[in-house]
Amino acid sequence: MKKIIILLPVFNDWDSLNKVLKEINSVISIIKNFEFRCIIINDASSANKPTVLRPDAFTSLKIINMKKNRGHARCNAAGLRHIQNNETYDYVIIMDSDGEDRPIEIKDLVKKIEERPSISVVAKRIKRSEGKLFQSLYQLHKLITLIFTGKKINFGNYSCLTKKDVSLLIDDESLWSSFSGCVKKNIKNYNEVESVRGLRYFGPSKMSMFNLAIHSLSIIGVFKYTVFLRSTFLIIILSFFTKLFFLTVVFLQIFLIFFNLLVFIVSMRENKNDLLKSHENIFNEEDIVH
Repeated sequence: MKKIIILLPVFNDWDSLNKVLKEINSVISIIKNFEFRCIIINDASSANKPTVLRPDAFTSLKIINMKKNRGHARCNAAGLRHIQNNETYDYVIIMDSDGEDRPIEIKDLVKKIEERPSISVVAKRIKRSEGKLFQSLYQLHKLITLIFTGKKINFGNYSCLTKKDVSLLIDDESLWSSFSGCVKKNIKNYNEVESVRGLRYFGPSKMSMFNLAIHSLSIIGVFKYTVFLRSTFLIIILSFFTKLFFLTVVFLQIFLIFFNLLVFIVSMRENKNDLLKSHENIFNEEDIVH
């Protein structure tokens, strides 16, 4: 029987986590031929942790408590490294614990790996739940990413990775900054399922305009050398139009330089040393037996 570990990072949002666990349980309880386990990465939550019960469809549930808050992406990175080095498994499903990654779509991920067991699956976003302004900016982010990196990245963290592909990711410094960028960089062949971005169960979304900008630049930063080469090419092409559109050309060239500077600064979030030592941030592990 194939073993799937569901990886859930959480920071303070324990009410959402408990609801997500219940909904996951109802989905996986009717899936045959797979054994499901769950690992929760507690990102040094400041709120008191309530009682977390293991749903009956999970064969095990573990909470890994971190010493210091490192953020969502780094929780996933630390979790994947922990799983690769300490667990027996065939696949890892990575998803948010706040309801935005809908548990019902786990069955679509599993169906896809049943069809092609050796290929990872990502959840392609076809619809989002945020306001019109945010959705417009998100589409702009995808367009800019495509123009400057040549990569179409229409997925986030929600995915089901094979053990082989996890091994490709866990030593790449870009995983410390951007999961989707790291996947696009290292995994050449993956399947997709359609996914609708859900609403948070409790509280407002944590994806502010500033966080969206950092998120976008983090993905682009994975491919910073490609961005630099494409930008240099554009600057050279624009220089031929200086006599006709002097102010416009100068403005665009300055913008490209500034854009590359931002990409480079944000890309410094990548840190291979911190990634490889992420296990040192683990405070303890709790096995939830019932």
